[in-house]
Amino acid sequence: MRSKTPLFAGLLSVAAQTGRADPTWPAATDHMEEIVFQLQGVQGSLFNDIITPCNNEAAGPGRITASEWLRVGFHDMSTHNRYFGLGGLDGSLQFELNNGENTGPGHGTTLQFFGNYLTTRSSLADLIAAGVYASVRSCGGPVIPLRLGRVDATEAGSAGVPQPQNSVATFQQQFDRMGFTPKEMIQLVACGHTLGSVHSSEFPQIVPAATGQIAFDSSNAAFDNKVAAEYADGTTTNPLVKGAAVAVGRHSDFKVFSSDGNVTINAMADATTYRNTCQVVLQKMIDVVPDGVTLTDVIAPYAVKPTNMQLTLNTGGTTFLLSGFIRVRTTTLPASSIKNVVLTWKDRSGGNSCGSSATCSTTSELQGVATGFDDTFGFFPIQATIPVAHGISSFTLVVNLNDGTSQSYDNNGHSYPIADAVVVQKPQSCLLQGTGALTITALVRNDITDVPSLDVSYLTPRATSEGNPVPLLNDATVAMTKGDCVGQYTFYSASYTIPGGISYNARVSVTAGSHTDDFIKASDLGGTCGTFTGAATCGAATISSVVPSSTATSATSSATATVAPTPAIKPTVGGYVFVNCWTEGTGVRALSGPQFAYDEMTLESCAANCTGFDYWGTEYGRECYCGNSLAASSAEAPVEDCSMVCGGDPTEFCGNGNRLELYSTTATRTSSATPTPTATLAVKPTVGDYTFVGCQTEATVGRALSGKGYADDAMTLESCAAYCSGFTYFGTEYGRECYCGNSLNAGSVEAPMTDCSMVCSGDAFSYCGNGNRLELYRLTSAPSTTAAESSSEAPATTTTTTPAPTGTLTHVPTVSPYTLVGCWTEVTGARALEAKTYASGDAMTLESCAAFCSGYKYFATEYAAECYCGNSLHATSVEAALADCSMPCSGNPFQYCGGPNRIELYETDGSAPSGGPTQPATVAGGWSFYKCVTEAAGGVRALSGGAYAADDMTLESCAAFCAAFNYFGTEYGRECYCGNAFEEGSVEASASDCSMTCGGDVDAFCGNGNRLSVYTKSA
Repeated sequence: MRSKTPLFAGLLSVAAQTGRADPTWPAATDHMEEIVFQLQGVQGSLFNDIITPCNNEAAGPGRITASEWLRVGFHDMSTHNRYFGLGGLDGSLQFELNNGENTGPGHGTTLQFFGNYLTTRSSLADLIAAGVYASVRSCGGPVIPLRLGRVDATEAGSAGVPQPQNSVATFQQQFDRMGFTPKEMIQLVACGHTLGSVHSSEFPQIVPAATGQIAFDSSNAAFDNKVAAEYADGTTTNPLVKGAAVAVGRHSDFKVFSSDGNVTINAMADATTYRNTCQVVLQKMIDVVPDGVTLTDVIAPYAVKPTNMQLTLNTGGTTFLLSGFIRVRTTTLPASSIKNVVLTWKDRSGGNSCGSSATCSTTSELQGVATGFDDTFGFFPIQATIPVAHGISSFTLVVNLNDGTSQSYDNNGHSYPIADAVVVQKPQSCLLQGTGALTITALVRNDITDVPSLDVSYLTPRATSEGNPVPLLNDATVAMTKGDCVGQYTFYSASYTIPGGISYNARVSVTAGSHTDDFIKASDLGGTCGTFTGAATCGAATISSVVPSSTATSATSSATATVAPTPAIKPTVGGYVFVNCWTEGTGVRALSGPQFAYDEMTLESCAANCTGFDYWGTEYGRECYCGNSLAASSAEAPVEDCSMVCGGDPTEFCGNGNRLELYSTTATRTSSATPTPTATLAVKPTVGDYTFVGCQTEATVGRALSGKGYADDAMTLESCAAYCSGFTYFGTEYGRECYCGNSLNAGSVEAPMTDCSMVCSGDAFSYCGNGNRLELYRLTSAPSTTAAESSSEAPATTTTTTPAPTGTLTHVPTVSPYTLVGCWTEVTGARALEAKTYASGDAMTLESCAAFCSGYKYFATEYAAECYCGNSLHATSVEAALADCSMPCSGNPFQYCGGPNRIELYETDGSAPSGGPTQPATVAGGWSFYKCVTEAAGGVRALSGGAYAADDMTLESCAAFCAAFNYFGTEYGRECYCGNAFEEGSVEASASDCSMTCGGDVDAFCGNGNRLSVYTKSA
């Protein structure tokens, strides 16, 4: 039912209740958004059932389920290898439960629960990350920002989960491999050990069998700071700090916490510091993913969201029933204050023809509610009858309040898409859950020439011998059989037997070419397929009156073949004149007003959609854009570039990919001049008590102005200024949104004036920002901080930095004796600067990093709080845009300290030789690299001639120790083994597996967990 073609993704609309913008619906994150936020009540996911309350022990007596969920996240992530970009949060834990590093039943029971939610739109890895978020919130901890898009592994990853018996040096190497600094190692362990206990069944050397389990702290069913506070004041009973573990060297928490003289753990004894630190470090943990995986932005619940929207052909075949719910977030807007929700739909062509209906709208009142950890939602049921002759393409929403006010929602200017080309007919579909027998019936509109297919996505349990509790996700595609033609639609059907006994978890989709009705829950189907009663005649698919009747195509078998007409450019359409072929803008739409997309696009229907606007244009055969101005970055293109035929009229061209067939009310223009609207648009230098500042981007996270905001289709600069009275700043965005604040949030930067080119929805003579661009004004009486702000007129161009109430965020050119080189990337498999590092969550400055790196050629800051030093820059590090280094330093909000995977690089001279850890081909003394190998079978060492371990291990020291043998091998960064032959079971491994740096030489690799870097005597 939804088109497979992306509908203008990327622009944001206001969500007035939350102060945040909703995604453009439908979004790839929609299913996970409902799992995570919509927990109990109407359509509740129940994802929190076994971790609520926090002390729930679903995994067994004494085993707090929430703590198991939290540690599953760490165990799955902890085999990550940043040097080679392998591992991370990828679901590989399901294959690693029997490798000796992941003991206890909690991992299996947790993964088994997550497996119930596994679909093509909810990967196991994303569910594990969501489990971290949910377990922390269920136990009273902070909100861990959750991003999505993780990809599931298909096999086990490398070994490397930290074990209690490891040394501090080994822990630091392991966490460094994962991408965590020594300070972050302490923080992550402290945050992970606030819940749950250590159990004797897994760690008998630590907890006596008679004891059963010992908690990490005195409140092990609450996410709080006591694990740190009790350690700091000496009252801890943490079994990994004191007790039996000390005698056997397994007091790992003590080794970790004390590794920096207890500085970090003592700071975390403060409740606020603990909470804030855990929020940051746990997000970093769940964001660790393999190279090639790109995560989404942080998800948040929609303010308004359609759910379970579905078309059904009614008996008789002349009308559709549109059903589903509109979910409204009622966290800050009480459900009792909402009068109703009005849904207004557009017909098949994007117009508003409803046949004999008085209006294309339906009104709904509250029916039920749902709740999450932090949110509540009201559900408004939709039951609308839609004439088949006119169909439906999209809808908009209005939320009316009891106080007489209302809020409109148009899906970021695109309307909410509902296509009627392919429709799964639920009453004529069925599933016998006992046998898995599935029958799907669907309607395909007669003008669609593609033959539909049925896709079934389903789960099957794995064999017990696999030791994997997560079911296997399968997919089957079945050809559909053509049936009766009823009016403008033809029935198709297909059957499939879903194996495995859990058919209720299946999802079904019917697809014909680019059209689909997808991701429908099989459990929504009845056990018996009904019979459809409808008209016997078979007709042509039609569209509304704004489309020429000649564009309709017959689907009857008696249709006569005709010669396709030759398409041509139309010089005029209605009152509009053709003004050539134009490109899209750079990063923005050329026309930024209302936008439409449908398969029956014609020039005439687009002109009707854009009535009242100065410009409109068609693109890609099926898209229509309106506006009163053309983006400055749009450029004229050769007319032959606009050569794609209109979807609804083969006699017309409708632009092309990235090409607008542009029409204007302005009859004359020069060939190369950008069209301008007939009304004179201008920047207003002052609005009431406010002075124009410039065009400004949104912040890195959230809004640039976060005081308050609203949206209105009658937006003007004056109404926004009045609404923000008393605030230092106001800004308009996207033509209809208004935001207020006393300061600009981090990451908001000045943008070119031409970016703010959208006309105010309530004033055709003023600009109101653009998508992700604020038309920014500052209170005239407030102290000015930039040249632009002190000016009484809008500058044609600006060179100021981000306005700030007490200073200016800037890239500092020199930090003596260092000079800014620019913004550079981190590298795959290593750090750009490798010599030494430290991190400071709240005190990092450029000066402190420069002092720490004194004597080194380079220093760099990254991710706001990290500092790196080195005498060489890795060869694969490359310069990036300076704007990529956009995070303020944690200890100085007016300095930039790099960004995610970006370093703010300084040097003492202009050269930058390469460097980084390697596996040297030779080692002094006549040794040559042989291969990376595994240990032998049965617990036997691959090389059994001699061994020693040291925290300052180097290849040279191991070679000297093994001088009398044919082979030496280093392992785990600090272990050395010698031998003349390899024991049975040792096999060659990928060279990338031997990726742990040597404890005494950060420029060389010394094996890994269960992996030996082996050298042999040169011939």
